[in-house]
Amino acid sequence: MIYEVSPIRNINFGATGVEEVLQNVAFILSTPLMSCPLDRAFGWDAGIDDPIHLRKARYTYQVTDAIQKFEPRAIVENVTFEESDVLNGKLRPKVRVSVDGESL
Repeated sequence: MIYEVSPIRNINFGATGVEEVLQNVAFILSTPLMSCPLDRAFGWDAGIDDPIHLRKARYTYQVTDAIQKFEPRAIVENVTFEESDVLNGKLRPKVRVSVDGESL
């Protein structure tokens, strides 16, 4: 099954199974590189001041890489962006992932 994940809004501290994996992916999407005090390598590079078309390509690669590295139970299927935000110079991702059921 494929799930669509956006940056995290609420945290469920008791999440397990698929909900836990999806929450972890949402947390990764919400975390810029160097912002996590005990793990500065966690997250992705925000790339401030990049042209929007280059930022989309870099963001897609960096987010996919971060998810593979920090939440290997999630398999990235597709990365898109909310078009209304792109027109305003913001990149708000929507990542479609499937969950590896064998590792739960």
